[in-house]
Amino acid sequence: MKYKKNNLIIDNLKVETLAKKYSTPLYCYSLKKIRENIINFKENFKDISPLTCFAVKANPNKVLLKEIGKLGLGADVVSVGELMKALKSGIKPNKIVFSGVGKTNKEISYAIEKKILLINAESKSEILEIEKIAKIKKKKVNVGIRLNPNIDAKTLSQISTGKKENKFGVSEKTFLDLASYIKKSKFLILKCLSVHIGSQILDFRPYEKTLKVLQKIINKIKFKFEYVDLGGGMGINYEKNNKKLNLKRYASVIKKFIEKNNCNIIFEPGRTIVANAGYLISKVIYIKEGDKKNFIILDAAMNDLMRPALYNAIHQIIPAKKTNSKTKKIYEFVGPICESTDKFSTIKNFQKLNEKDIIVICDVGAYGMSLSSNYNLRPKPVELLVKESKVKVINKRQNIKDLI
Repeated sequence: MKYKKNNLIIDNLKVETLAKKYSTPLYCYSLKKIRENIINFKENFKDISPLTCFAVKANPNKVLLKEIGKLGLGADVVSVGELMKALKSGIKPNKIVFSGVGKTNKEISYAIEKKILLINAESKSEILEIEKIAKIKKKKVNVGIRLNPNIDAKTLSQISTGKKENKFGVSEKTFLDLASYIKKSKFLILKCLSVHIGSQILDFRPYEKTLKVLQKIINKIKFKFEYVDLGGGMGINYEKNNKKLNLKRYASVIKKFIEKNNCNIIFEPGRTIVANAGYLISKVIYIKEGDKKNFIILDAAMNDLMRPALYNAIHQIIPAKKTNSKTKKIYEFVGPICESTDKFSTIKNFQKLNEKDIIVICDVGAYGMSLSSNYNLRPKPVELLVKESKVKVINKRQNIKDLI
């Protein structure tokens, strides 16, 4: 994405042209950027040859999943719906890992029938449920156990998953007990030690601490795990302040870990693959003047992009057409929904905007459409994929008549 003669361009296509042709609000993804992200991820971790399973929860669009699968990635799923979507998108079962704390009997049964690579269990009850279903089906099932390492990932509290107060994973004692139980089972095969400490992580040190915790567990259990699933959570630079995770340093520590334990690594990235490849294009409906700030009321709302309302997440907002005029007023970019949390950003020194101008909210490819809703009975927006300067509609705009 760049400006060309003051017009914002996404892979050689003018944003204003897309807005005019497909109406707003709309999601637009760059396949070129997704490919670049995957190549970069592979390059950083080439020395450890991981199985990289895309976190489907980040963006479950079938066309995107097909393209991601073509580039060699598997899938990390957390529901039977995501599992079905991944399979329908052409991702092979032996590249799919099923995570999550609340898998139902039907979900577990379906995963066993499809012979996926791993079911990562998160409680004693879940292990017993998997074993019961496996016994009925007379099948042996590959399982992992997710450890809660009690590590603070230094991220938002809402997306932290590796502390003892979080619902995810099991304690060290429970882990050791479950591992002992599984090793004696006729229907379960212990394949994996799994961990995931949170999302949007930009500090390398929590990952390093996690590997030390895993090493202690492996030393105690004296068991060779075929896989160690390190989850995902790698952050991106939403604030454009050049702060980023040092992936090469992380890879070097993992390499030493592999040499000690002779295991295969699984990653579950989502955000790093698709976040900065997605844009939410919106139109200014009204400019409501206030004493200290002007409200820029957009046709996009929190139902289209929930992250700012849910986490106070920051997304850069930029104009589709650049001008030299600056406003003296503070701009608060908001949506039309009847909630004060329906707010995207408050910005000083933005260029002067007019009603009907087009703006772009950046880095929305992850947890944008996947968290969207029909709140206030608003139809979900159209999704577009830009592929070699051509546009493809990969999800039609919802029809309000169908909602009603």
